[in-house]
Formats: sequence, C-alpha cells, structure tokens
Amino acid sequence: MKRDAGDTPKSVNLGFEDDCITLPIDAILPLRALGKSAKSSRKYRQIVASIGQIGVVEPPVVVRNPDKSATWLLLDGHLRIEALKDAGAREVECLVSTDDEAFTYNRQVSRLAPIQEHRMIRKAIERGVPEEKIALALDLGTRSIQKKIKLLDGICEEAVAMLKDKPATGAVFDALRKMKTMRQIGAAELLVNANNYSVAYVNAILAGTPQAQLVETSKPKKVKGITPEAMARMEQELARLQEGIASIRDTYGQDHLHLTVIKGYVGKLLGNARIVRYLAQNHPEFLGEFQTMTETAPAEAADTE
Repeated sequence: MKRDAGDTPKSVNLGFEDDCITLPIDAILPLRALGKSAKSSRKYRQIVASIGQIGVVEPPVVVRNPDKSATWLLLDGHLRIEALKDAGAREVECLVSTDDEAFTYNRQVSRLAPIQEHRMIRKAIERGVPEEKIALALDLGTRSIQKKIKLLDGICEEAVAMLKDKPATGAVFDALRKMKTMRQIGAAELLVNANNYSVAYVNAILAGTPQAQLVETSKPKKVKGITPEAMARMEQELARLQEGIASIRDTYGQDHLHLTVIKGYVGKLLGNARIVRYLAQNHPEFLGEFQTMTETAPAEAADTE
C-alpha cells in the first residue's frame, strides 16, 4: 500500500536498549526478596549448574533507577544474580529494559516449553555437545536428558504443532504416544481448548479413548485409579464432548456475527431516553439484561488482555 507524502511512519517502541551493559552486581537492587526455600529449589540448582558449565545464558533484565543514583533495579533474574553472588562474581552483563514496571515485563515473558527445550537439547547434540555436559548444565541425570531427547518419538506432527509452545510435560506425551495419529490430534485439541495440561486430565482423555484408537488395540488399557466401568462411561462422555466442540466450531463465526449485530442494535435502542424510561417503568428486568449485553467486551478484546 502506498503512503501519502504527508504521512509519517509510526515509531516502534523498543522493549530494550540496543546494547547490553556490564554492571557491578552490588549496584543491582532486587525488587523482591527471595523466599527461604529459593536456594534449595531445583530451579536454583539448575541455574547454578548452568552458570558453572556454560556461564549466564539469559542476561538479567534491569532498568535505570529513577532516583538518578548509580544503581539499577532488577526486573528479572533474581535467582541468576543470587547464584552469581554465591559464585563470587562481581560483574554481570545485563539487558536494559525501557519499561520500569516489573509486572509488565514478567507478564510478557514466555518461558521455555517442553517441546522447545527438547529442540534446544537436540540442536546442542547435533553441534557436538556431549549429553553429559548438557546434563550437568541442566542439573539433570543423563537418563532424564535421554527422555527429553526422545520426547516427540511416536508423536504426529499435527499434535506437535498444537503443543509446541504449551506447558505439556513428558507425561502428556507418554499418554499421547499410546494413541493413534488421529486420536493424538483430537486429544491435543482437547488439551488446548481446556488449557489444561495436567497428568490427571491427559489420563482422563486416555481413559476415554476407544480401544480401536489406541496403538495396541489388543491390549486392554489400564489407567491407575480408574475402573473399566468408569472408563466406558468416560468414553461416552468424551465422545459427546468432542461432538459438542465440533458443533460449536462450525457455527462460531456465524453466531458471533449475529451477536455483534444484536449488541449494536440494542446499544442504539438504549441510546434513546424514551425507550430506557419505558423499560425502567414497565420491564426493569429486561433493561438490566440489555445493559449487561451492551457492556460485554468483545471476545477478540478479551483474548488480548
């Protein structure tokens, strides 16, 4: 699309300054105190191991102190800074944020999903990094690294695409691996639609999967804590649920258009003082419902919060 001569391009606000800077650790002020159990957590041990093996991979994020002093406020990387202090480090390279609100920054951070971690490990191995060194960097045993390497074995590409940025643990893929391709896709859709990636939920999906849709069709499925009778009921309920989801998906666009038109029409009616007065006097229950309808935010706006 051509731009008119008088138009000026909109500027893009950068989230960080162009260059990293090296700062004295003593000049970085944490915005929150670490809990008593922080240093005994697995996450802290992984950070210590990673720094010991390959250094700081993800620089801490700081912002200039508004009081104009020579100190900096720490937005992200509290455990990394603490691990560096324990290691005797005096300086660290940092990213400088242009936003001084820690909540805003942390809300936009996308943590590494299991599939992304799997791909990172596979890429490191392809580059010749030994499994033992990766295990030390992540504070894991070599057996755990091997499981992460094989995370997607037996999983169809469609299911991988749906779960690539989701917090689906190894147990989720263990359950999916027992299903045939089409059932894996359906199960992944159920996980995403419910935004639930717990072991209990994926096991419920597995329990509700018909025997014919499993890889081992001749071997009766067994799910801990669920009786065969309960699994039969779950199969029926899950089939009805998927039919309902398919029906909603087919009519969603048309229904949304109708509701948008209705909302606009009702909004215009409520803009007429005489109509509002009549409803208030004769049908106050309708007036309340109509007002609620016009105040409801569109689905698209709600998704971007």
